Amino acid sequence: MATLFTLPVLPYALQDLEPVISKQTLDFHYGKHLQAYVNQLNALSEGTPYAEMTLEEIIRQAPAGPLFNNAGQVYNHTQYFLQFQTPVVDEATHVPSGRLLEALVGAFGSFEAFRERMTAAATGLFGSGWIWLVQNESGTLDLLPCPNADNPVKHGVKGLMCFDVWEHAYYLDYQNRRADHLKALWRLIDWAVIEQRMG
Repeated sequence: MATLFTLPVLPYALQDLEPVISKQTLDFHYGKHLQAYVNQLNALSEGTPYAEMTLEEIIRQAPAGPLFNNAGQVYNHTQYFLQFQTPVVDEATHVPSGRLLEALVGAFGSFEAFRERMTAAATGLFGSGWIWLVQNESGTLDLLPCPNADNPVKHGVKGLMCFDVWEHAYYLDYQNRRADHLKALWRLIDWAVIEQRMG
């Protein structure tokens, strides 16, 4: 039976991420941009062998072009939206713990160093795309810049956390101030979700 892809169910209401991400931005980013990628993916895969595949299988097997682009963006956005929680008040105490913290310290030296490197990588990525925290086959963590619809699945690594630097992710709230948007995003990260994604 053919797979019909749908929008992910958010664990929060559209207004719950304010003031970091406004309801208006989520209305457009989740409700329109991601919905369009889902619709296009279903239309492009219908009647083809891809209709029987999982999202990850399509990403691994589809050639460069519209099918891969839409599948990649459905994956990227799903992981992005599901990593958030309502904004924390005390950002200084909002840090991961347990094996995620241990892995971050092992890979980057400290949580603060990881945060600085990921923010800098996302701020400096030219054009549209994503910065991912990924887990390699060996279990170590690293940063992976992904232009456009590229994603960890295509590279054979596990995506744990991502920042979306396409302008539609922040322009309504921050205009061209990408760095301000990225700095604020740390208030939303649900570290329990990120740790659950680890292998």
